[in-house]
Amino acid sequence: MASVEAAAEHERILREIESTDTNCIGPTLRSVYDGQEHGLFMEKLDVRIRNHDREIEKMCNHHFQGFVDSITELLKALTDSNNYKQIDTNSRLQQDGKGLISSMEELKRCRIQQRNIATTIDKLTHCLPVLEMYSRLQEQMRAKRYYPALRTLEQLEQTCLPRAGQYRFCSIMAENIPKLRTQIRDTAMMQLRDFLESIRKHSDKIGETAIKQVQNTSYKKEAPAAVGVVTDSDAQGGSPVSEQDSGILDVEDEEEDDEVPGAQDLVDFSPVYRCLHIYTVLGLRDVFENYYRKQRRKQARLVLQPHSNMHETLEGYRRYFNQIVGFFVVEDHILHTTRGLVNRAYVEELWELALSKIVAALRTHSSYCDDPDLILDLKNLIVLFADTLQGYGFPVSQLFDMLLEMREQYGEILLKRWNITFRQVLDQDNYSPIPVSTELEYRQYTSQFPLQDPELEKLPFPKKLPFSEFVPKVYCQIKEFIYASLKYSEDLHLSSTEVDDMIRKSTNLLLTRTLSHCLQYAIKKKNVGLAELVQVIINTTHLEQSCHFLEEFISNITNVPPDTVNATKLYGTSTFKDARHGAEAEIYTSLNTKIDQFLQLADYDWLAAVQGVGTASDYLIDLIAFLKSTFSVFTNLPGKVAQTACMSACKHIATSLMQLLLDPEIRQISMGALHQLNADVKECESFARAGPVAGFQGDTLLLAFSDLRQLLDLFTQWDWSTYLADYGKSTCKYLRVNPHTALALLEKMKEMSRKNNVFAQFRKTDRDRQKLIDTIIKQLRNLIAQHHA
Repeated sequence: MASVEAAAEHERILREIESTDTNCIGPTLRSVYDGQEHGLFMEKLDVRIRNHDREIEKMCNHHFQGFVDSITELLKALTDSNNYKQIDTNSRLQQDGKGLISSMEELKRCRIQQRNIATTIDKLTHCLPVLEMYSRLQEQMRAKRYYPALRTLEQLEQTCLPRAGQYRFCSIMAENIPKLRTQIRDTAMMQLRDFLESIRKHSDKIGETAIKQVQNTSYKKEAPAAVGVVTDSDAQGGSPVSEQDSGILDVEDEEEDDEVPGAQDLVDFSPVYRCLHIYTVLGLRDVFENYYRKQRRKQARLVLQPHSNMHETLEGYRRYFNQIVGFFVVEDHILHTTRGLVNRAYVEELWELALSKIVAALRTHSSYCDDPDLILDLKNLIVLFADTLQGYGFPVSQLFDMLLEMREQYGEILLKRWNITFRQVLDQDNYSPIPVSTELEYRQYTSQFPLQDPELEKLPFPKKLPFSEFVPKVYCQIKEFIYASLKYSEDLHLSSTEVDDMIRKSTNLLLTRTLSHCLQYAIKKKNVGLAELVQVIINTTHLEQSCHFLEEFISNITNVPPDTVNATKLYGTSTFKDARHGAEAEIYTSLNTKIDQFLQLADYDWLAAVQGVGTASDYLIDLIAFLKSTFSVFTNLPGKVAQTACMSACKHIATSLMQLLLDPEIRQISMGALHQLNADVKECESFARAGPVAGFQGDTLLLAFSDLRQLLDLFTQWDWSTYLADYGKSTCKYLRVNPHTALALLEKMKEMSRKNNVFAQFRKTDRDRQKLIDTIIKQLRNLIAQHHA
């Protein structure tokens, strides 16, 4: 099998030797010498040579006669040529051919020139586009049209220079291409830096314009107009629309028209697009993206850093919000007009960072604010800020949650302001019924306060309203507070029920905390007379009756019926009721204090002798006169208040007289002193019996003096037998006389008798009386002991 293949290979080599040019036969012979059957091949080669030799011999034999004939003819030609040499034809031919030769030489030179010209034209045809393109490149560089220049460079490098050939100027151009690319890259980066610096400085103007757009569209829930004049698609097809590196167009000096200019009128994004395309062509898109994002993150941190005095004015907050809005408006436009320079995840990450810093900054700076108007303006500004960014697709729920937190602070500031207002109203009030002399005045007051009194309506002018000035003023201030609370609740995307609940809770705080404390302050402050306290009770009664009108007022402005399930009820009734009770208690206290002042004038002669029918003490007569005049003022008070005050005053007088009688410092009391005290008590009983305040049944008021009356009767009538005999029985005449009290007073009388003992021993009656006192004292002590047992 191997010999067959070798034979076939040898045959192929032989055919190749026969058909191949002699200059190229070397590789063929090398394959022969490299083979293993060299001897066999040589044998075949010899056979082939012999075959060819035989064929050549046959061929020669075949053409031999023709060869002989040719030689014969050639010899004849030689003879003829010798004959020609002897003629002068050659010299004449040479002479005649000189002109032709000269022409041929000239033709040759012309053909060479023509070929050189054609070659030159061909070379220039390839070089001229290079030169033209390089000239265009220089013009583009001078005109700062860098993106087209970069495209020209690419075409020059990849197409024109390879066609032009190896020329020196081509080499110089090729060497300059990387430098030009670097120059274009650096210049584009410089323009980008200028752009970034410009938008950083003018971000507040961009944000202000975007916010005004939202404000002018009445907070419509549609995305605001995109900011920008050059889109990525525009730049992709060639050079950007605007090749001037304006960055931010100068519109600040323009007069404001009625129509707010769109934010797209302020910003030229061509430097960004230009730089992006340049870096993309250079294969450095990732470098550009990283640089852009890094620089914008730095700018974000600067924008989100508030000024230390931002809380002092609303303008500080407005500038802060404008800068943030301007920043994110630019990022949103870059997101939608470039392909991947920034992505949604990057923008959302920036917004989450910004949102946390914004909320923290607002919480810190708003806490310094104590002006409700500034808080309200700030709230409106935050709502506008949130609506603007929400229109660009940013989530802003945290901002509205923070606004609800600020609602509590706003409420506290309102309460402080209204606390001052209420105190001013209460301090400036004269605590007297309001006189009205005309129908116009009457309607003016009834329009401020819902007074419903048919009897008062019928009275002729001039007449007096039952309450003082502070009632309509307080009522109007409560309504003003409700309006102020409602203003904060606007535009917070709350339901009517939520707004109603917030207003009611705030109003409850105003009533139960602020107004209640102010009323207590007015009641408890020094130099408040009984007349003022009486007027406070009348005023709070009318305010209490007006609470259901406040309920209706809130329902009308919130469109939530007052009988809605789970609706918060106003605590005004309990507030005014507590204030009234405080005023009542203060009346009782003040009345008792005044009574104590009169009682301090009491100057009893505890050692006085028994005289005839005595008269009441001067201080007590003055006290009764004071009480009569005081209770005459109580006619406008609710009946129970006047009755309670009168009963409290009588009890306080009785208790004070009893304490005066039992004062440990008074060690001796005569019967004459008891008779004087008895005359004073009779005067008090006469006052009580006269009914200084209507509404008491029978002698109810006299019960206040019953303890003192029975005690004085027991001593002045010296009815000890009855007392000792009937003690403990329900029918006892001296049921309200305590044996301890009787014993204490009796011992004081015993001291009086002992003092006069020197003279008493000569009078039998006095000795008998002394013995009787001792006996009664002993019996009283036994009675007390039995009672304890």
